[in-house]
Amino acid sequence: MRRQLLWTAICLATAALANTAAQADFIDDSQIQLKFKNFYLDRQIKDQPQNNWGSWSQGVTLDAKSGYHDIGGGVQVGADLLVQHAFKLNGRDKNPDWILPHDGKESKDQFGKIGATLKAKISQTELKVGELLPVSPVLVFDPSRQLLTTYNGAWLESKDLLDDTKFTVAYIDSINNRYDNQFRDLTLFAPAKGKNYYDNGEAADGMWLAGIDHQLSKEVGLSYWYADVQDIYQQHYVGLNYNTTLGEKTKLTSHARYFDNSESGDKLYGKIDNQALSVGAKLNHGAHTFGLGYQHMMGDSSFPTLGGWVPQPYLVNWGIATFTAANEKSVGLTYGYDFSALGVPGLNANAVYMMGFDADTAGKKDQDSQELNAIVNYTVPEGKLKGLGIQAMYIDADFDYKSDLQEYRVATTYTYKF
Repeated sequence: MRRQLLWTAICLATAALANTAAQADFIDDSQIQLKFKNFYLDRQIKDQPQNNWGSWSQGVTLDAKSGYHDIGGGVQVGADLLVQHAFKLNGRDKNPDWILPHDGKESKDQFGKIGATLKAKISQTELKVGELLPVSPVLVFDPSRQLLTTYNGAWLESKDLLDDTKFTVAYIDSINNRYDNQFRDLTLFAPAKGKNYYDNGEAADGMWLAGIDHQLSKEVGLSYWYADVQDIYQQHYVGLNYNTTLGEKTKLTSHARYFDNSESGDKLYGKIDNQALSVGAKLNHGAHTFGLGYQHMMGDSSFPTLGGWVPQPYLVNWGIATFTAANEKSVGLTYGYDFSALGVPGLNANAVYMMGFDADTAGKKDQDSQELNAIVNYTVPEGKLKGLGIQAMYIDADFDYKSDLQEYRVATTYTYKF
């Protein structure tokens, strides 16, 4: 019923907006972009070459955001459209690569998806209904592969109620995974119980969430968020950010974040008991950036995440080895360098090394893991190819409890703005 109401609202709003599309502010303030992404990924699993996977694909995305049309009473309305399509250039067909759809026998040669969003605002309060790309401690969209992971629902944000404070309330109905072409019910990330890899078991009747972000001062920010994936898990989040300058060329960004996760309602996946502490700091001095992070999982369960490989970037240590098993402790070290200091603007490189200890996972205790990420980015800063970006990534992950792996990624991106 909720899904029908959401789509009925979208259809009615789209019909109403069609009559106002000729309005100057609706058209003149619009932003239309055509995005191209060529993406290569190859994962090699040590001692199990039959399980290797990856693909080379080309993606094209039309991202159209309208301006706002004033309909009276201080109410402004608009609509956004996101059209995504990808096709395979090469790849292994046998094993799913979580980039292209897979029917259980082989990967598809192409897939696409279309999403629409109605938006309405009064002053600094905005409501979006339809396809959503949230960035929050309890729910994020995923741009890490070829096409985006998106959500369907309603999202309300307001900065009108209190100075330096943003309030958020939302309902999420379904998810469109990065390797999928349709919206599906929310599940827990867990071994598949259904007939294919799209089915991760029992589904929630939607997700409710709410958050408060308050800027206490120029340097200090506080956040509290709550989420309830109905009948699966509920989540409390508290965050503290501290950012400051330490001299003319030095900046410090730091955070302390705490998650408290437990089962919800009918406990479709059983008891969930997890608390996660995440503390991190980065020091930027000129062309150099140094980072240190510590993470500690407490309780009898691992950190819960949604089915569809939804990431949790608000944890300071996150990678292929997620470092989220029960009782796991992890330390992360990062270093980055901006080559513009050497006369090469647009070029930067980053190295991330993470170590996990004492994890209870795969039926074993005190398991260790480690992961190295090496990333090089280059964006053409000027000329006819301005904005063309190239990213190369190498990942090396070692585990006590499963096979080690290496992964190679290359992404080339370009955005044309109309």
